[in-house]
Amino acid sequence: MSKVKILTDSGSDLPLTFLNEYNVTLLPLQVHLDDKEYEDVIAINPKVIYDAMRSGKAPKTSQVSPNTIKDKFTELAIQKQPSVYIAFSSELSGTYQTAVMIREQVLEDYPELDLTIIDSKCASLGHGLVVLHAAKLAENGASKETIINEVNHYCQHMEHLFTVDDLEYLRRGGRVSRASAFVGGLLNVKPLLNVEDGKLIPLEKHRGRKKLFNRIIELMEERGVNLEDQLIGISHGDDEETALQIKQSIEEKFGSKHFLINMVGSTIGAHSGPGTIAIFFLNEKANTQYDIS
Repeated sequence: MSKVKILTDSGSDLPLTFLNEYNVTLLPLQVHLDDKEYEDVIAINPKVIYDAMRSGKAPKTSQVSPNTIKDKFTELAIQKQPSVYIAFSSELSGTYQTAVMIREQVLEDYPELDLTIIDSKCASLGHGLVVLHAAKLAENGASKETIINEVNHYCQHMEHLFTVDDLEYLRRGGRVSRASAFVGGLLNVKPLLNVEDGKLIPLEKHRGRKKLFNRIIELMEERGVNLEDQLIGISHGDDEETALQIKQSIEEKFGSKHFLINMVGSTIGAHSGPGTIAIFFLNEKANTQYDIS
C-alpha cells in the first residue's frame, strides 16, 4: 500500500526545503506585482514583495489557478494515489472552495480518485505546522484515517497570535478602517490579532511593541499546553531579528526547544506587510508523538 500523499498551498508559508524533504506537493497561490503574475514560493521571493511595499507599491494576490488544481488532481487519480489536501483557510482565500468544485469534476472522469480536502481554518505557519505534522505521519506510513484525524485535531487547536507593524496594509485589505489605521500610526498603537474559525479577529491594542510582545508571552502561558516540547512556529515580515528575540523570550519563559522560523510568504505578506510577527502553537497536547528535532 502506497504512502498517503500530502498536498498544501502556499498559504502554509512552509519553506520549499521542507516541502521537498517531506514529499509535500505545493499548489501555489498567485502574486501580482508590476503587471506581472508569479507563482508564490516557486517564482517569487517574499523579500521582493516587502521591498516593493516599502517603496509604496501594492501587490495583489489571487487563489491557486484552477488549471493547476485540476492537473494535479487528475494526476493523483491516474496514479490511484490516496491523498489529503490541507488548504489555506476558506475565510481568507477561495482556493478551498475551488478545489472542492474541481475534485467533483475530476471524480466524474475518474471515480476512483481518493482525495480528501480539509479546510484548515489556519494561516501562515499555523497552517504550515498542520501540514508538517501530516507529512511526517505520512512518511512514517500512517493510514489516511489516522492522518485526517490528526489534521483535524491540529486545525482545531492551533493558536495564531500576530501583529503588524503598520495598520495601513490591513486597511488596504479591508481589515481595519482608515481612521483606525491613521490613529494607530499616530499613537504607535499596535494591534494584537488572532485567527478564530478561520477568520482574522482583532484581539487587543497595545502602545508600543515591547508591551505587545510581553502580552503575547502572557497569552501563550494562558493558552498553550506542553510548550516545552511543542514545535512552535514564528513567522515574520522580513524582520528576522525580532523573530529571534521572540524565540529567545519563549525559550527563557517556557523552556521550549523546537522552533520553525520562516518569513511570511508573498501571498499573506502582501496583505500584512513588512514587520509582521506571528507566533503559532497548540492549545491542547497533540495526540501523536514523533521526533520533531
